[in-house]
Amino acid sequence: SNLNIKPFFLIKIILIYLIFSLKSYSDNIDTNGSFVVLGSNKAPIKIKIFSSLTCPHCANFHINVLPLIEEKYVKTGKVKIVFIDFPLDLAALNASKILHCVKKNKQISTMDLIYEKQNQWSVSSDIDEVNKKLKEIITTSGINSDQIDECFVDENIENQVLNARIEGHKKYSISSTPTIIINEKKFIGPADFENIEKAIDKII
Repeated sequence: SNLNIKPFFLIKIILIYLIFSLKSYSDNIDTNGSFVVLGSNKAPIKIKIFSSLTCPHCANFHINVLPLIEEKYVKTGKVKIVFIDFPLDLAALNASKILHCVKKNKQISTMDLIYEKQNQWSVSSDIDEVNKKLKEIITTSGINSDQIDECFVDENIENQVLNARIEGHKKYSISSTPTIIINEKKFIGPADFENIEKAIDKII
């Protein structure tokens, strides 16, 4: 269980929220170039996926539904997907940090790996153990152990991830993950391929 490390994460969220409320960020959720993306900027449909890397539903969506969307809509130039971190705990936040430390061309494969191995690294009451397990898994992403350690304490990346989470919550009233936004409209219902396909085809 991640219960022991959740209070620290919630304190971080509250502090960032307070700063966010006082300060106007030029990097808003639509222009922030740091997000992981799939597809062409010219695609007529833009899908934002808000997810937490410790969320089993998010892993299921990423592993089983996303490849079908990619095959039918992303590769054909109809859809661009923007992945936005919505960490629900400190373990997810640290996994998100790693995602933003690896090179752009390794981000999708790193995200795949983090979700595929979710059961191996996410279940722990000790954040040090979570970090250790994450480091063991992220060996094929062109980033070494020392770089990952630096990444865990990088406040700029942490703020970037948490700002996007807070702004996403304010803009779309997100209460669970994954939350899917299709052309700025929140998708309602089971996040399986059949339902998402219907929603996309209505727009096309």
